[in-house]
Amino acid sequence: MPRERLVVPSGRVSLLIGFGGELRVRGGGGAPARHTSVVSGLHTRARVLGHGGDFHGVELALAPWAAYRLFGGASLAELADVLTDPGDVLGGRVHALGEALAAAPGWPERFALLDETLLRWTAGAAAGLEVSPVVLEAWRLLERAHGQLRIRELAERTGWSRRHLEHRFREQIGLSPKRLARVLRLRRAVGELTAGRGTAETAAVCGFFDQPHLSREFNALTGMPPGRFLAAAGTADAAWITG
Repeated sequence: MPRERLVVPSGRVSLLIGFGGELRVRGGGGAPARHTSVVSGLHTRARVLGHGGDFHGVELALAPWAAYRLFGGASLAELADVLTDPGDVLGGRVHALGEALAAAPGWPERFALLDETLLRWTAGAAAGLEVSPVVLEAWRLLERAHGQLRIRELAERTGWSRRHLEHRFREQIGLSPKRLARVLRLRRAVGELTAGRGTAETAAVCGFFDQPHLSREFNALTGMPPGRFLAAAGTADAAWITG
């Protein structure tokens, strides 16, 4: 049956390989589009994905540093807040993988094929394409703090200047540290609210100035206030994700 889902910014890169049907995308600041397979870099605005009920595929949620290596060192800044064909970053092999997944007799075989292929692609990546250890540490610090870390302090802890950190971070992660921090605070707020915590307490726990600040950020990143988000997520036919 036809389904739609709201894809909320979460600090992950999405690689979706389809092999049946078509995916419709709207929102996120771009024009409506249709895709069979798609790569979504880190994004700061929610999108709605839908299909007519006949879509089949597999989706991977990748940490940005893992995506940087898998995509052969492609600048993740160029993928931020955009959708593109996976062939643009992985070449024709991704379409061959889609055909092989379609031809597999069942889902266990598809998952085994996917694991084998990704391990081979990652092992074959050039050694020089690793994310800088400093960038990786900065990303881990931000993620552990759920975005509640001042960028000046982040730069001091890495030993780089703020400007140099922001440049390398955008290239290898996709967003500036400040923009990623917004996404990580939202991700934690979504988790707290869906677990039953009130909006005022969630605002305090997640580093927002107050409840109105939380509502403004929800509107900016998801397109709706927290109350409407929770009401829609709680409907019987909702299939909402963060990713």
